Amino acid sequence: MKLNCDLGESFGVWNMGQDSAIMPYIDMANIACGFHAADPLTIEQTLQLAIEHKVALGAHPSYPDLVGFGRRSMQCSADEVRAMLFYQVSALSGMAQVYGAQLSYIKPHGALYNDMMRSDALMDTVMQTVAQFSEKLELVIQATEKNDHYREKAEDHDIGLQFEAFADRAYDDEGLLLPRSEAGAVFHETATILDRVKRLAEEGVLLSASGKKILLAPDTLCVHGDNPQSIALVQDIRRVLDGL
Repeated sequence: MKLNCDLGESFGVWNMGQDSAIMPYIDMANIACGFHAADPLTIEQTLQLAIEHKVALGAHPSYPDLVGFGRRSMQCSADEVRAMLFYQVSALSGMAQVYGAQLSYIKPHGALYNDMMRSDALMDTVMQTVAQFSEKLELVIQATEKNDHYREKAEDHDIGLQFEAFADRAYDDEGLLLPRSEAGAVFHETATILDRVKRLAEEGVLLSASGKKILLAPDTLCVHGDNPQSIALVQDIRRVLDGL
């Protein structure tokens, strides 16, 4: 499994995450595009850092919700969703091209990501939009037991998918993430997380909050670089995956 991380989420003088510390250990950089976090200078610096470490570049667009960090759902029309994705991804793509680099995928952020996993209509809009970019961009979506359903949709839109899992998050019986507001939604113990990483890599499965075995078969694992403890965890995850 490749490791992906949400990056470039600082804004002005406010610093978020430890991007330079985590970049050597990941394969994919999901770079904020300004709607939930980031500013032009932060985006430029994050791109340069990812290029330096030869990490795949991905756009991390969201609803226009800077105050809520993109974690609040919005009732947007299909035209609005398409336009906001065009705007954010095109800005990041253009900045990458200045440095001779190219985006390879799109991973929606926060509420937009969660909403598209619960709405086929929104997922269709996102897929259709991804297909319209001149670059051959893949779409990162959450791995669930409905992977085949989404593969068929992606084939209809002629785009590639990468399925993503979260070793530090609890799942419901349908293979969707439990809301962060619920007790037990996030795991913090290193041993528990590493055990889940190994199980995902070797078997492609996780247990839901109720104990049900969920087949996810992910291509990539989302990790975090918010603090020194999370950096140490990512280092441990990297060692586990490299040792398999």
